[in-house]
Amino acid sequence: MIEIRLHGRGGQGAVTAAEVLAIAVFRDGKQSQAFPRFGPERSGAPVEAYCRIDDKFINLRTQVYNPTHLIVLDQSLTKVVDVTQGLAKNGIIIINSEESIDIPGYKVYNIDATKIAMEALGKPIVNTAILGAFAKATKLVTLDSIIEAIKERFDEKLAGKNIVAIKKAYEELRV
Repeated sequence: MIEIRLHGRGGQGAVTAAEVLAIAVFRDGKQSQAFPRFGPERSGAPVEAYCRIDDKFINLRTQVYNPTHLIVLDQSLTKVVDVTQGLAKNGIIIINSEESIDIPGYKVYNIDATKIAMEALGKPIVNTAILGAFAKATKLVTLDSIIEAIKERFDEKLAGKNIVAIKKAYEELRV
């Protein structure tokens, strides 16, 4: 089973990203599960969301303690939250950062999702852009399935803008 933990701040769309990823993976023929970790979050406060992927039915119903991959929507979280806690040794980290961030012991992919989101959406909501980078870096989900999941989740106008962000992040990520 592949377990993904998403770290973000309230309002950045971490929960939506986990849901879209689960829908996309399901479209690719895998079993999936997505859920948030709720607490007294408010806009700007650290939040977590999770996604599980497997070839067979997922019966596990706990939060993700030992993720195989991480998605970090805000690089400043690395200074206030131990984002790598429990991360598998061969884990992949996708992080929204305009600069190259190295986290020893892990394969880290940096993408300036904020810049991409501002260009495509006019707002710093980075969740969909970072999914494009995740698809390219991990090959766990197809770009086409993410695009179809976005079309399911958002109205036509907003879906179009998000698809631009997803494709741009996919194209820009260096693997």
